[in-house]
Amino acid sequence: MAEMLEEVSCNICNSTDSRLFLVKDGFHYRKCTACGLVYQSPRPVFRDLRKRYSDKYFEYEVLNQDNFFHLMKLGLKDVRFDSFNHNGNGSRSFLDIGCATGLLLNYVRDKGWSTKGVEICKPSVEYARKQLGLDIFLGTLEEAAFPAESFEVVHFSHVIEHVPEPKKMLLEIRRILKPDGHIIVTTPNVAGGHALFARSSWRSLIPDHIYLFSQKTLRKLLELSEFRIVKQVSWGGIPAGKRADWLKRPFDRLAKLLNVGDVMLFHCIKQKEGEING
Repeated sequence: MAEMLEEVSCNICNSTDSRLFLVKDGFHYRKCTACGLVYQSPRPVFRDLRKRYSDKYFEYEVLNQDNFFHLMKLGLKDVRFDSFNHNGNGSRSFLDIGCATGLLLNYVRDKGWSTKGVEICKPSVEYARKQLGLDIFLGTLEEAAFPAESFEVVHFSHVIEHVPEPKKMLLEIRRILKPDGHIIVTTPNVAGGHALFARSSWRSLIPDHIYLFSQKTLRKLLELSEFRIVKQVSWGGIPAGKRADWLKRPFDRLAKLLNVGDVMLFHCIKQKEGEING
């Protein structure tokens, strides 16, 4: 059965004024003329988007879990995760949204953190519960309805580009973060060097990605959601397998040095009421 489509406006500024950006596999990406956000419109309604995260998606996650886990650990190292201090209540609480098969949660739990996960793919949740004994909620973050100020760190890697209402998700994350809590968000960079070069053949231009953020647009969304940006990095100059290693390595180093990588990470702290990003 064909997916039901809906027209949407910009999730950052609510503008309906946009221009066609790219068409890939029959899906239309538009660019907001007011703030520059790139998003799918029309796009499948959430009921149909949700159905995509089933057995086939689980197979993809299992096949790639070791590589994804390695990259997430590198991201934690970039933001000096091991230096994060916990509040004086004797516990450290970590939430991973879109935790997939749970390898990162297991890693963080082994470091002494109290961990919870949120995942929409049922087979992935069942796998992580059975294989690793993890505490994972099956569904969306909003459906989990965690109590306010529950977590010191909320991590979500390659998730925000899948979410129909990223602004709403960020506000919910802010609600469940403890004072001075951290978020670590990773997502493809539509303004990165490889994206600009590859255009319609860019590897992150896939139907499941209903938003394509740049550093500018994600920064704007994070600031609107009252997060203070601590650090922003990017990496990835040439995708693996596209060029010989002797050529890929210098391009990757240059992309990270110039902050024009294919994937970007933001480390932010929950702002106090009325605080302005500096």
